Amino acid sequence: MPLIPEEPQIPESAQGPSVTPAAGRTAPTPRPVPGPRSAATPRPGNPGRGPARPAPPAPRPHSTSVSPSASAAAPAPAGPKPPQERPAAQFQLIPAPAGGAVDAADEAVDLLLDSGRAPGDILVLTTGEQHAWAAHELSFGETAYWAQHDAGDDVFFARAADIGRCATRSVVVVAVNGDLDDAAAGALSDVRERAGALLIVCGDPQRINSALGAGV
Repeated sequence: MPLIPEEPQIPESAQGPSVTPAAGRTAPTPRPVPGPRSAATPRPGNPGRGPARPAPPAPRPHSTSVSPSASAAAPAPAGPKPPQERPAAQFQLIPAPAGGAVDAADEAVDLLLDSGRAPGDILVLTTGEQHAWAAHELSFGETAYWAQHDAGDDVFFARAADIGRCATRSVVVVAVNGDLDDAAAGALSDVRERAGALLIVCGDPQRINSALGAGV
């Protein structure tokens, strides 16, 4: 009978690694295959010089915002502002003789009221005799008379000599119905300080300019 050639037997030592490791043995870790280094892969530190130094941090952008603590520590503005000077009142001269100065003042008041001025904004003064309205109200006593002034809701009539007791009003009308002696001229100058916006003087222009100055 013919001989059947036997298949060659491969010893176990010559076979490749088994897929399933034997019990109690771990599979060997595969070693990486060396290849080209990519630019993204960092180089290891030089063993002779220690670990590589980290890159310096990027500079922070300069911030212009002010922290609450810094704003709270800001110095307060120096002292209060000085008070502003009140602008001088506008001056208007109405020529009239001494005997007609009061009538000219009454007409000026009527025009002011017709133009929309409030009655409490107007003060009428006389350098000579009292205005007829003031003389009538004084007949009821000075207390009631000056109470009307303090109320400030109507036109008030007084003598220029009493300007010290009168409060400032927007419009002051002066009737120069008497002699302008030193006392009257001084009172007329003080009237300019009591006029908030407009000063109207009725009388002889030459005498008025002499008392107030030609520059008014």
